[in-house]
Amino acid sequence: MAHVKLHIPGPVEVSEKTFKAFCSPMIGHRGQGYKDLVAKIQPQLQALLGTKQLVYLSTSSAWGVMEGALRNLTQKKVLCCMKGAFSDKWLDVAKRCGKDAEGLQVPWGSPIRAEAIDAKLATGQFDSLTLIHNETSTGTMSPVAEIAALKAKYPDVMFIVDAVSSMTAVPLNFDTLGIDVLLAGTQKAFALPPGLTVFTCSPAALAKAATAKDRGYYFDFIEFDKNAKENMTPSTPSISHTYALASKLDEFFAEGLEARYARHKQTNQMTRDWAAKHGFTLFPEAGFESITLTCVNNGAKPGGRVVDAAKLQKFVKEQGFLIDGGYGKIKGTTFRLSNMGDETPATMNQLYAALDSAMAKL
Repeated sequence: MAHVKLHIPGPVEVSEKTFKAFCSPMIGHRGQGYKDLVAKIQPQLQALLGTKQLVYLSTSSAWGVMEGALRNLTQKKVLCCMKGAFSDKWLDVAKRCGKDAEGLQVPWGSPIRAEAIDAKLATGQFDSLTLIHNETSTGTMSPVAEIAALKAKYPDVMFIVDAVSSMTAVPLNFDTLGIDVLLAGTQKAFALPPGLTVFTCSPAALAKAATAKDRGYYFDFIEFDKNAKENMTPSTPSISHTYALASKLDEFFAEGLEARYARHKQTNQMTRDWAAKHGFTLFPEAGFESITLTCVNNGAKPGGRVVDAAKLQKFVKEQGFLIDGGYGKIKGTTFRLSNMGDETPATMNQLYAALDSAMAKL
């Protein structure tokens, strides 16, 4: 079967070089070989996340660590910042974990703003909040630095940030932000296969986790920290993912982080330009568009061109590319084009050529 190249919001395309690293021979996860592997990548992960804290590896989807953060850090009430399908889901997850939770809902396509969070936290009801930095369902990126600045005003509130589709594509300096948890699954901007989550915690988060009586075991932040100090993981890790991550981190630093950020910005702007050339508008509020994917308005909001998204997706797939036809309540009235991971101007131009050909058939 011919390979269909992924330009969906995730998983994204994985290179042959990365797959080769993923298929490295197995080693014992408690042996010196694995410890040496983690010891090699630990300073690279710290540099990537802008932190002196240890960075942890969880063999799970990001939702595992997202749920774990609630269990470790919410004792009173959690404020779930909601602006799309995935951030909206965090409220449901919190309630299923038995946590007292309240949503801060804004319209899909709008960002979460610091003023709205400030008004909620001022009530004194909350000891944690959840935020998805880059909401892939709507292609909307909230101003994380502006929100994180509130931490100085509310030091006892745990700020939990999902950067699943932004980490490695935009600068995220954990220590400067001053937040408590920063996490990402590796199947998006890392351009790795699904199944691994990278995350880090503040000293305050670890101190609070230590007081939680029902934090469980698999996602116990204290266990992660204790094991990371020995270059290990609490339970059996995906050794294949660790090898692939090591290969990928070498690529990141060979390219240079600033160059990597600039490349994502360039390819994202190219995608926006393609949409504008064909008469489309974008779904997110102006000024808050994602850098890693473009959510094209296709009738979800007034203005701009409207096409049959399912047919567009079909015609593009026939040429060997998979794009996304919208998600949740805006399926079909938006479509999404990813530029995250290893994509370059040259590879993105191949997608635009396929899109142009598909548009000519509509």
